[in-house]
Amino acid sequence: MNAYMKRRGKKRAIIAIARMIMTAVYHMFQTGETFNPVDLPKIDMPPEMRENQKKTAVAEAVRFLKRQGLLPDTFSEVCT
Repeated sequence: MNAYMKRRGKKRAIIAIARMIMTAVYHMFQTGETFNPVDLPKIDMPPEMRENQKKTAVAEAVRFLKRQGLLPDTFSEVCT
């Protein structure tokens, strides 16, 4: 949205993104397809970015489990 916002303005960028989302929702209703966010990285992401996102997700999950007391503090050494 940032590039479009620079070219056209913030209000038009918001309307453009809203229209894209509504078009996607309309087509999902027409075809009966369900939204599955798990499939998104497979469709619309370069491999390098996908790998970086996986590493970030794992690191966030480990931090969360440590905060919950479900993992020992030494687990991150094994994971990385």
